[in-house]
Amino acid sequence: MSDATSVEPAAADATSTAAGPSEGSSTGRRSGGRAGRAALRASHVVERVPYLTRTLKPFEIASEETLALIEHTADTVLEEVGIEIRDYPEALPIFKAGGAEVHGTRVRFPRGMCREIVSTHAPATYVQHARNPLHDVVIGGNNTVFAPNYGSPFVHDLDNGRRYATLADFQNFVKLAYMSPWLHHSGGTVCEPVDVPVSKRHLDMVYAHLKYSDKPFMGSVTAGSRAADSVELARIGFGGDLHDRTVMTSLINASSPLVWDGTMLAAAQCYAEHNQACIITPFILAGAMAPATSAGVAVQTLAEALAGMTFTQLVRPGAPVVFGSFASSMSMQTGAPTFGTPEPAMVLYTMAALARRLGVPFRSGGSLTASKLPDAQAAYESANTLQPTVLGGVNFVLHAAGWLEGGLAIGYEKFVLDCDQLGMMSTFVRGLDASENGLALDALRTNPPGNHFLGTAHTLANFETAFYRSDTADNNSFEQWSEEGALDASQRANAIWKRRLAEYEAPALDEAIDEELQAFVQRRKAELPDEFA
Repeated sequence: MSDATSVEPAAADATSTAAGPSEGSSTGRRSGGRAGRAALRASHVVERVPYLTRTLKPFEIASEETLALIEHTADTVLEEVGIEIRDYPEALPIFKAGGAEVHGTRVRFPRGMCREIVSTHAPATYVQHARNPLHDVVIGGNNTVFAPNYGSPFVHDLDNGRRYATLADFQNFVKLAYMSPWLHHSGGTVCEPVDVPVSKRHLDMVYAHLKYSDKPFMGSVTAGSRAADSVELARIGFGGDLHDRTVMTSLINASSPLVWDGTMLAAAQCYAEHNQACIITPFILAGAMAPATSAGVAVQTLAEALAGMTFTQLVRPGAPVVFGSFASSMSMQTGAPTFGTPEPAMVLYTMAALARRLGVPFRSGGSLTASKLPDAQAAYESANTLQPTVLGGVNFVLHAAGWLEGGLAIGYEKFVLDCDQLGMMSTFVRGLDASENGLALDALRTNPPGNHFLGTAHTLANFETAFYRSDTADNNSFEQWSEEGALDASQRANAIWKRRLAEYEAPALDEAIDEELQAFVQRRKAELPDEFA
């Protein structure tokens, strides 16, 4: 399985789940109970922030000596073993001109070459501009950007179960990501619309990001020509000239172990030439695509990522680049990937520290699970992935919402439940409020011992913002919960995503720009053959 794009399934005549009614009507319930609470929740406006700024120091698990040893070992791999370049001879002279040794399709790098090139030229932070400047994100530093699921050929919801994803599903998830205050980015291939030919679907996907959202987005990476189409659509969508602005951050995966292929390198070259950002990510299933030990995974990840980041900097020094790491453990009994386990968390913490030492933004983590349903397994595994993501100081978080079944599926209910957890993380990263209001000394002075604080001026001034308000959890009494239908979390999430799609309003898009975008899409579709494999 590739993190950049799923294996392309055959087309299926699947019908997308339509946006249903808000929550349905109820009978035999107390007047003002549920409706009153719903109105109160609706009146609570959540402040939208374009990205998170962490006040917490990153959690470290590896000593400076250990990190230096991993760096030294990765340089040894690059120097002695090297990287295989497949199906892209254009990359070989670029590496050679930069100082690498090229023998056939094997490229070896003198010790320290990649580190010097990347640390000298790649920016530590960069701005990804959104169509709406209010949604611009700063990637790197103490910032965290949450982006949704990526690459799943299947979707899941409680009404229709598991089925092939369609373009309508893709558009739905773009809309849901746009409406969530906790997702800062529209993502890329949120799911694979298998009802559209592989050769043409990138056009519909990039257009959907521009049409149905005004948050930042990702471009296509499944061919160099599709990356070029993405750049052209972005140019049109941003008014005719990008002015060298970075408006896409796109995912470039290594073919681990120690291989970079022509598909990814061609896309990376196109984006780097146009000053668009690349997330250089080894996608590793430990024990199969890398050694079974966490330190061995870290060594290989660093070597592969350094080679890929070096390539972008040789193409265009200063082009934005993100150091990516996607590492999963596996069942040694079945070979299936496993998530939420301790070993990938250790790799994440280690790679985040290595990225900080290199001086580039870092991508990893998400809300990952092998579960097929939005159940207890999904909740535990996703939490065990998301918490290291936040504590480790990850800058760009792909798969933050919706991931199911090891990435093979994206779930509507899972998407809603994950977004709620992202909201909790947005509160957590602010850290402890030690201001005058936070210390609450006046409240402690004026409230006599033994008296509750419910009616104090301090509580009344802070009650609306004192605690995170979940929009999916049920904290009512058993009697209230029973009266309101005895719904579990996934059933409540089912009603929420339907209501949100019913209430969706598209962001503004200039009519002339929209017409030009559609004309480009139609022209390119007419030029391209239908391919489903």
